[in-house]
Amino acid sequence: MTKKQPSSRKKPKKRHKFFLNPYSDCGFTKCPKCDAKTKIRKYPLVIHVEPKQIFLLNKKCKYCVNCDLIIAKKQEIESFLALALSPQLSKNDYLVMGTVERKDWVQGNKGSLPPSEIIERMYVFQDVWDFEVIPAGWYPAED
Repeated sequence: MTKKQPSSRKKPKKRHKFFLNPYSDCGFTKCPKCDAKTKIRKYPLVIHVEPKQIFLLNKKCKYCVNCDLIIAKKQEIESFLALALSPQLSKNDYLVMGTVERKDWVQGNKGSLPPSEIIERMYVFQDVWDFEVIPAGWYPAED
């Protein structure tokens, strides 16, 4: 019989749910899931930009305490990427992967933390949610 070798890769640590808000006119002052008031909190987000670029962004986001949901505006993230990265990279696809501790964000910005170490210390999002905004107005009754 052969014994299974223990996996050298750790399971990623998970924390928070995430929603990337694509709507420029919707600020989500209330949680789209539970309708509770959202708070404003700063989170050090880990963003992967193609090809193989890790970007750390300490950004103010809306946060629902009840749902543990972080809501970040897509337009704001893209404008930060355009300012911080070269014009060629800023137009590439990106993915907000998770968050890191504030001390890791500080080390990452100083350049003393390599990208592989950032990924090891990162908290991946538990779930990524998507919401559709239905504009206010009169609608015909559904049959």
